[in-house]
Amino acid sequence: MNATQYVARKPDADGVIHYSDEENAIWHTLIARQLACVEGRACDEYVAGLARLALPHDRIPQLDDINRVLSPATGWQVSRVPALISFDRFFELLANRRFPVATFIRSRKELDYLQEPDIFHELFGHCALLTNPAFARFTHIYGQLGRDASPRDRGFLARLYWFTVEFGLLNTPSGRRIYGGGILSSPGETRHVFESDIPEFRPFEILDVLRTPYRIDIMQPIYYVLDSIDDLFAIAEMDIMAEVKKARRLGLFAPTFAAKQNAS
Repeated sequence: MNATQYVARKPDADGVIHYSDEENAIWHTLIARQLACVEGRACDEYVAGLARLALPHDRIPQLDDINRVLSPATGWQVSRVPALISFDRFFELLANRRFPVATFIRSRKELDYLQEPDIFHELFGHCALLTNPAFARFTHIYGQLGRDASPRDRGFLARLYWFTVEFGLLNTPSGRRIYGGGILSSPGETRHVFESDIPEFRPFEILDVLRTPYRIDIMQPIYYVLDSIDDLFAIAEMDIMAEVKKARRLGLFAPTFAAKQNAS
């Protein structure tokens, strides 16, 4: 894991996390602009989940408020974690229907992009869809597979997560719509999907997904598109680890992006 400048907030004796006026103001800025950005671009299932969560606009919500919606909907809860956690901890949480949320929010100088997921990314980007049974089921199965996988196999599973939970798109009668939290929580990535002629949109084939390299610090050159959010049910029922074995044997596709330059 890389180092981070951020420190997650801890709750008081009553379980309440106290955020500063500036942190709440950053939340307000982020949610107001991103709601406008994803309007007409997010999938219906996300919009419905966001309505159920009823996230406040003027302050960072408490995790208990999120759990009061998620638990009866799909049996999921969010769990407070530090800014960075190990892969073991990440998969263990998902395997137990606990979605990790680091309780810090980005600074204004990183308003548009930061590599580590903050509370805005996790709550606004992901938690609305955790009210959806197909998304919740897929994420649970993914956690179970990752918990039991070897480090090498986890690398292939990471690509599955990246191109679904983080950067997934749907085909709908109204056109492409977003379900991936990495797009939903990013104005730049949202515009990249809908306003740029650079990205390539590929139909979802699990073996291709597992073999596709990615970088976390660029706008994505490739997105994989499902025909329905319910396709995640079918993916969850696949023998995903058998597909991982095939991907290992075949190897990765050639990257469609430049190699990252190391700072000298």
